[in-house]
Amino acid sequence: MLAAARGLSQRRFSSTTVDGFTGAVGSTPLIYLKHLSEKTGARIFGKAEFQNPGGSVKDRAALGVVRDAEERGLLQAGGTVVEGTAGNTGIGLAHVCRARGYKCVIFMPNTQSQEKIDLLRMLGAEVHAVPAVAYENPANYNHQARDYAKDQPNTIWTNQFDNTANANAHYLTTGPEIWEQTQGKIDAFICATGTGGTLAGVGKALKEKSEGKTQVWLADPPGSVLTSYINSGGKLVERSGSSITEGIGQGRITDNLQTFVKDLDGAFTVPDEKSIEMVYELLDTEGLYIGASSALNVVAAAELGLKLGKGSTIVTILCDGAYRYQSRLFSKKWLQSKGLEGAIPGHLKKYAVLD
Repeated sequence: MLAAARGLSQRRFSSTTVDGFTGAVGSTPLIYLKHLSEKTGARIFGKAEFQNPGGSVKDRAALGVVRDAEERGLLQAGGTVVEGTAGNTGIGLAHVCRARGYKCVIFMPNTQSQEKIDLLRMLGAEVHAVPAVAYENPANYNHQARDYAKDQPNTIWTNQFDNTANANAHYLTTGPEIWEQTQGKIDAFICATGTGGTLAGVGKALKEKSEGKTQVWLADPPGSVLTSYINSGGKLVERSGSSITEGIGQGRITDNLQTFVKDLDGAFTVPDEKSIEMVYELLDTEGLYIGASSALNVVAAAELGLKLGKGSTIVTILCDGAYRYQSRLFSKKWLQSKGLEGAIPGHLKKYAVLD
């Protein structure tokens, strides 16, 4: 198994250089989560996607959809890239656009953290923060992005939810990296999904490489319909409830998820209380400062490890750091307003330092 899993420590240095921002995307470490592994008896690993140069897993999708548009001749020098995003894909696109000389226009729900909105603007993106409405509503931020891009020369709507270049980026990079880093010894992969790109792309790669032996599960936040869809054999129910997590959960089956949904081995929902507790637990026990979506993934990986048994190897995605959410996740006032302050164990409340 990996050196980290054997309790050994080895510092490694890259012997190669990369070409700018886009060359630095991918090849992220796989982190052994020692405390949770000892607690569950499984080997729990997190793919450190917060170490991408733009700070999240969405750097891979952003680069993938832009490269695809370039290769298909849909985007030329000086063009404009438009997307509807809850945040991280927009940030990845803003970075990629700066690196490749494109204008970036982002439509996003006005419910997202101010840190994300501010960062997009700092990166030179034109940001339209619009009211959060259901996908079926014509005023949904995704539809506004699509309509903005129509009939404008040298302009693309990257359509992250239904553009399967998103999933393909993970099929070509993230999945093979995980397979190589675990030396092919991986019992299961699990993560939450928004666009479906990471889950579908990684899942397809791991299923192929393991000849179907690696299980692939979906973790869901409250308010998403995906767990019920998968566990019911394909019945979509009306979406109800909500979650404090950002950018994950769905009310429909996206085209990216559609490429793999029938091959999933299972799904379950993780309550917000458990995600918040894990944000603080990982900071305290592993020194990892991660967001709520990443924490949800780790909760799910630990639960799946218990389900599959002692010695099983589970991998999940550490989507991004907590820096983009710290005014919420570490604010006593905000946590109280969501009824979540009580989810933090007493000995960890010392980390909630913001009023």
